[in-house]
Amino acid sequence: MATEPEFTARGVRIEKRLRSLTRAGQVRITDGRLELLTSYGSEIDSAPVGTVRAGTSWFAPGDRAHADVNGTRYVLTLDAEEPAERSDPSAARRFVEAVRRAGDRTGRVRRRS
Repeated sequence: MATEPEFTARGVRIEKRLRSLTRAGQVRITDGRLELLTSYGSEIDSAPVGTVRAGTSWFAPGDRAHADVNGTRYVLTLDAEEPAERSDPSAARRFVEAVRRAGDRTGRVRRRS
């Protein structure tokens, strides 16, 4: 039986360096594992959440976060799905906090603000 995801975001732009990997991807944390998926559900990358470094930059827009997964840095632009929520600048912060919480449960977390 599959467990309920601890964090899910759809419509996420996922970039690696200057290259866009998907404009409508998905970020999911389930069972202590972070998954970056394409819009078709194919896996871009995944790792145990305890090995992932996640954070936001003070100079980046509020909807952007970064995640270091298996030695690769990804830039995530997390947009709210509902138009009324699009102005919510905390989507990236919610992602970082979800990584932190999931990492705390696994006993190992690396966080970077």
